[in-house]
Amino acid sequence: MKLNEEEYKYLLKILKREPSPLELDIISAMWSEHCSYKSSKYILKKLPTKGKRVIVGPGENAGVVDIGSGYVAVFKMESHNHPSFIEPYQGAATGVGGILRDIFTMGARPIAMLNSLRFGHPRDRKTKYLIDGVVRGIGDYGNCTGIPTVGGETYFDESYNRNNLVNAFCVGITKRENIILGRAKTIGSPVIYAGSKTGRDGIQGAVMASQSFDKKAEEKRPAVQVGDPFTEKLLLEACLEVMDKKLIEGMQDMGAAGLTSSSFEMSDRGKRGMKLHLDRVPLREKLNPREIMLSESQERMLIIAKKGKEKDVINIFKKWGLDAEIIGEVIKERCIKIYSKENEICSLPTTAVVKKAPKYKRKTKMPSYLKTTGKSNYNSLPEPKDYNETLLKMLSSPDLCSKKWIYEQYDFSVGTNTVLGPGSDCSVIRIKETDKAIAITVDGNMRYTYLDPFTGGMNAVCESYRNITCCGGKPVALTDCLNFGNPENEEIMWQFKKAVEGIARAAKILNTPVVSGNVSFYNETDKTSIYPTPVIGMVGILEKAEHCIPSFFTDEGEDILVLGNLKQGELGGSAYLKWIHNKVEGKPPKPDINMEKKLQKIITTCRDVISCAHDISDGGIAVSLAEMSIKNKIGAKVKLSFPGRKDFLLFSESQEVIIITTKDKEKIKIAAEKEGVNITEIGKTQGNRLRVENTIDINLKEIERARESFFEKLFS
Repeated sequence: MKLNEEEYKYLLKILKREPSPLELDIISAMWSEHCSYKSSKYILKKLPTKGKRVIVGPGENAGVVDIGSGYVAVFKMESHNHPSFIEPYQGAATGVGGILRDIFTMGARPIAMLNSLRFGHPRDRKTKYLIDGVVRGIGDYGNCTGIPTVGGETYFDESYNRNNLVNAFCVGITKRENIILGRAKTIGSPVIYAGSKTGRDGIQGAVMASQSFDKKAEEKRPAVQVGDPFTEKLLLEACLEVMDKKLIEGMQDMGAAGLTSSSFEMSDRGKRGMKLHLDRVPLREKLNPREIMLSESQERMLIIAKKGKEKDVINIFKKWGLDAEIIGEVIKERCIKIYSKENEICSLPTTAVVKKAPKYKRKTKMPSYLKTTGKSNYNSLPEPKDYNETLLKMLSSPDLCSKKWIYEQYDFSVGTNTVLGPGSDCSVIRIKETDKAIAITVDGNMRYTYLDPFTGGMNAVCESYRNITCCGGKPVALTDCLNFGNPENEEIMWQFKKAVEGIARAAKILNTPVVSGNVSFYNETDKTSIYPTPVIGMVGILEKAEHCIPSFFTDEGEDILVLGNLKQGELGGSAYLKWIHNKVEGKPPKPDINMEKKLQKIITTCRDVISCAHDISDGGIAVSLAEMSIKNKIGAKVKLSFPGRKDFLLFSESQEVIIITTKDKEKIKIAAEKEGVNITEIGKTQGNRLRVENTIDINLKEIERARESFFEKLFS
């Protein structure tokens, strides 16, 4: 059950009686870390969640923000880490299915998905197997449902050898008046089960996701759900139809803990209760009440229909070839009463199960490793003898290589709304009903967070903000996915607390409230934890889709300008230290959050004369210039001022620095001067080579070969 002795005593005190075995099962699922957030709630309260565009914040299935013209964006990010390690294909596929349902259960049509992936070292025996399964799972599910997967990020590190991460982000669009909340409010309203039949897959999945792994992790495979994307597509269309026809008043997908979580959470939000008759639940096979309540079979919804409209709802689902049955009703008493063969077998107060779940203020302690990792003598590193060779090695590293092998397995243009897709600083999706577009991105650097959790949390927000800025968007709100080790470990809890504080600080200053999110704890195996990995998913608005700015050189003969201060020696946690010198140490670059706002203002003011924009992040300016060159096979001739060692500037991961190209540099210089931002002219776009005077001179074909080599070798 995974309830400790203190929690069991606490439960007896609340109920004032002994729970039945079924009730104990329900409580153990709902009080699991995955469902109750019992270790993180008090820290998450530090996050800013309100803003003038925020319509629905944390607590619902997804966040909702106003994007103008009567439309709203509905978005969220979720983890499916444990299932994707045990069974990578189904774990990743059902992660996609779950995040899709979080969006359309709110009344929005999903229009795009992103993902953030972490795998172990390429030399680890299981990494190749996990990559293959996860990527196929994401691709197959998204492609079959017809929702484009338009971008993401992928990192590799030894800390993920036994705990890969799969974080899925989805955004949908709807009219403001069409938002549906996951609440049961009207007494006597019928409760309808809709979608696939219930089976044994995924039982105790929420409990499994709330514990650390050991060498027997793969024995938990039966707790992993099995998805059917074609059924998901039918479910999506049926749900949108019943919502469009105003037949229902509440809906929630049966995600973690299945029928248990959806019934208890909807009742608690609506301050009501439910009667549920388990004999009416559509089943694939004979199941007992425990299995029915805890099954996490996919593609299922719990719906509160309007009184008198239940037949219309059922007929629509049956038209789409889906099961739909009335399994209960909403009651005034704030409890869930469960019946089997007309006998009441369970009666639990919703408040006890949802609101009164244990809350822990766990002890924290600064990790001992920070006493040594923060000290780094970069001058002791050998300076590269051949900068061409060093840059090519960087570009062929697992983190910086081309991810085409991954994203070409995804359909990223289905729906014909994709303006900017994979490979760009962020993705841009057209909203056909208006002139607008939305910009979306996911970002998070785990090495930064490992070396300084507070700075790592801030940098994740700033990186997302900057990526949306580069594409011409105005950032408006974010969702997060916080992946950490065991919260019972004081050092892990310190990492989590500091990272959340960093996210909160940056989000508050940048006015990008946190409207939804997910916490994933217990990402460890045999007491070896992953790096602390907070990932930020951010949404921005472009008033006109044509205002979109690409991330790559678009024409020859344009001036290349650097906005911001390119600093020497920002190497803490850098890709250069990791992939050239095999070190993860130093102090990560600290962001200047107010500078982010200034850069956003300059790009917005001058977007009509900016041909392309790309920020400097992983790998530094040398890698950024190579990335900008390769897409359209347009090279560059650049001159940089080196105050010291060349590698300390070329691979420095300075924050708040954007490279832009233009044919009207005067307008940009005026805007930069007005904001007090440094601007440096460093060269021109030209030819088929990347040249940095007296340092780098490489043909673009060599750069392309280097960037494509990693996955070719791994899967050859």
